[in-house]
Amino acid sequence: MEQPRKRAKPGRAPSPTGRTSRPRQAEVARLAGVSQATVSLVLNARRDGKGATISEDTRKRVLDAARSLGYVPDPAARRLAAARNNLLGVFSFTATFPTDVQHSYYPFLVGVEQEAAARGYDLVLFTGSSSGGAGAAGPDALSRVRLADGCLFLGRHVPRAELKRMVADGFPVVHLGRREELEGLAWVGADYVSASRDVVSRLAALGHRRIVLVREDDDAPASGDRQEGFLDGLARAGLPGGADAVLRCADPVAELTADRVRALVADGVSAFVAEETDTGAAWRATTAAVRAAGLSCPEDVSLALLGSPPPDVAAGEPVPMGFDVPRHALGAAAVRLLAALVAGEQAQEPLVACDFRSGTTAGPGPVQLS
Repeated sequence: MEQPRKRAKPGRAPSPTGRTSRPRQAEVARLAGVSQATVSLVLNARRDGKGATISEDTRKRVLDAARSLGYVPDPAARRLAAARNNLLGVFSFTATFPTDVQHSYYPFLVGVEQEAAARGYDLVLFTGSSSGGAGAAGPDALSRVRLADGCLFLGRHVPRAELKRMVADGFPVVHLGRREELEGLAWVGADYVSASRDVVSRLAALGHRRIVLVREDDDAPASGDRQEGFLDGLARAGLPGGADAVLRCADPVAELTADRVRALVADGVSAFVAEETDTGAAWRATTAAVRAAGLSCPEDVSLALLGSPPPDVAAGEPVPMGFDVPRHALGAAAVRLLAALVAGEQAQEPLVACDFRSGTTAGPGPVQLS
């Protein structure tokens, strides 16, 4: 009968005869009878009070096991963990990394690349989102970005827990877009509140007295900023606001039908304002519903877009009234902030102003009868 294998006693090394590879931390852990995480803490002399406390007995067993195996830390791994290498990471939370020049994120990346080059940094593009987005592979899906000195993140929806952990670890992180809900996370953003307020004030000046915002049904900060500016613009112009002025659609194409648009127009709505997102769903749904309702723009209704038109809008279509998102400037600002954090400096980038776009989709409101 086969005898059970005896567990190696701490401090007693197996025979190294014929060995050609470098001993690994996992082997040290097995010999010492501890976890690999404990070995890492001991060998990296972590005594900063964070995480588990290592007893002196455990520490001695780990060090004895490392000596008996001839363990030597990998110098390349040490450099990656402790030294700066002039690399900045870029991670997108979209389904696939936006390399298409027609993608709405492309101008962001141009600004990032140019500013990084001017500051002597190379870029590492992390493309794990192509398999379903960060977080799809488990809690450590973002750990590879630590190969860079710091990382810039782009995306409407982000894995909050993972970003919070990186911030708590002191890893330099900047999000492109407002993220005040994540305490300690550095971010750069556009002034969507002021820009959206300005669009509403211009529609009011044209004589529109009932204006409706079409937006996606989520809590993305960019959507919240646009809605805040929209409602503030209505209030300043003395126009009706509240819940009736905002259509939150989980599926704008399915929910904003031609019949619904006709009903809103019959009830006095003369202008529709859509938010911009990376999908462009709200704007596409609004324009499609207006056409299906048999209404002309801007003769029957006026339209405005809180952001830049989708890049793939067909040539010849009217340019919507609204504002342009300063993507190139935002990308450059994000790199400046990230470079400052990597250097250990305290820094903050101001909100970037958006440029108003007059377009051709807004005209005078209906004549008000006295």
